[in-house]
This record gives sequence, C-alpha cells and structure tokens, in this order.
Amino acid sequence: MNQLIVQLASDPSPSPLPGLKPGLTQDMVTPGLLGFLATAFIVIIMAFLIVDMVRRIRRVRYRGEKAGQEAEATEDPESHSREA
Repeated sequence: MNQLIVQLASDPSPSPLPGLKPGLTQDMVTPGLLGFLATAFIVIIMAFLIVDMVRRIRRVRYRGEKAGQEAEATEDPESHSREA
C-alpha cells in the first residue's frame, strides 16, 4: 500500500486534455449563462422549500404537543384523586 502511495505521489500529473475538436468552441461545450441561471434557480427554489418544510414540521409538532396536553387535562379528574 505504501509503495502505491509513493508511486502515485512521484508520478507527474497527467498531461492536460488536448484541444477541442475542430469546429467546436468553448461556448458549445460548457453550460454557459443559461446553465448557471437554471442551476441557481433550482438552488433558490430548494432553499425556500426546505425552509417551508421545516416550518410545517414545527407547526405539526407543536399542534401534537398541544393536543397531548389538552388530552391530559380533559382526562377524568376523579381517577387521579382515587390514586392519591
């Protein structure tokens, strides 16, 4: 294992990729502005969705806790006094 690490560390980095094929420009093979805007739009929408999801989960959890407290309060009070 050590020999492999030493060999990989000592080998020169691979040569850079050759140039583009004839007839292609850099704009033809990169996503460009449209790709960036689409990705940024998806990231922004996902951030809003995550914030909304967290808010809804908190609301459901709070309602569950409140319903549990109300259920405890509406239980038969005589059953608690008999136990004491």
